[in-house]
Amino acid sequence: MADLDGVKDSKEFHTGVPQQAADFFLKGSSHYDWGLKNRLSRIFDPQSGNTVMLAFDHGYFQGPTTGLERIDLSIVPLIPWADTLMLTRGVLRSLIPPASRPSIVLRASGGPSILKELSNEEIALDIEDAVRLNAAALAVQVFVGGEHETKSIHNLTRLVDQGLRYGIATLAVTAVGKDMVRDAKYFRLATRICAELGAQYVKTYYVEEGFETVTSCCPVPIVIAGGKKLPELDALTMAYNAIQRGANGGDMGRNIFQSDAPIAMLQAVRAIVHGGETAARAFEMYNTLKNEA
Repeated sequence: MADLDGVKDSKEFHTGVPQQAADFFLKGSSHYDWGLKNRLSRIFDPQSGNTVMLAFDHGYFQGPTTGLERIDLSIVPLIPWADTLMLTRGVLRSLIPPASRPSIVLRASGGPSILKELSNEEIALDIEDAVRLNAAALAVQVFVGGEHETKSIHNLTRLVDQGLRYGIATLAVTAVGKDMVRDAKYFRLATRICAELGAQYVKTYYVEEGFETVTSCCPVPIVIAGGKKLPELDALTMAYNAIQRGANGGDMGRNIFQSDAPIAMLQAVRAIVHGGETAARAFEMYNTLKNEA
């Protein structure tokens, strides 16, 4: 039992100071549970409100993508500069050091390969395994306008329900098939559907014309997909324009691990997403770091 001799009465009650209720920093997230907010604050930096995600889950449908043949050699050295790793549970368990600091977003949908109709996906992991792996979020592909649109939307809603049970966020990834138009009208539709059905944030593509209308009418954060490999200055310009027009970060994959200097490129993206640098200044930074390596 503690020794109570000499214990002083508490006197600093601050009765005239109302208790402060801090608002949560992330768009559309103020009313979530504490655990979900905590996980989101590991994905999105509370200072900038943005995230730099490193996506390398491509192998779940297309096998050893160029640049991902040896993840231990191409991706593991990049980990210190990413806020979030987006990957499959197989790669996480087999190749990613458990002491890594970035938050984990697990690919949760899958099924068909590039040899089949990609929209015919199912949920491909159990929520309890996501808890075991300490996932901050689960990613599900949503094929608005695709052949199996309804199934993919049901995958999303089932994952949202399971994630809310354990305080794990759901990332809806808007897929674009070969027959879908990549314009602001389509992305307004796709991102809004995902948010309305409960996704805590959405990954979608950047479009030059009208992207600000996509971010404006989506009530949750949008992170842009890097898409195909672009010249470094073009990729940095896309990232800068997306942030300026309301995106809360970038989920770069091929534009990082297929770059001539992946570490330098990832740091340059960070300078834009978190530091507010222009594309031109970030490109100068990229070249300097590339030459110093």
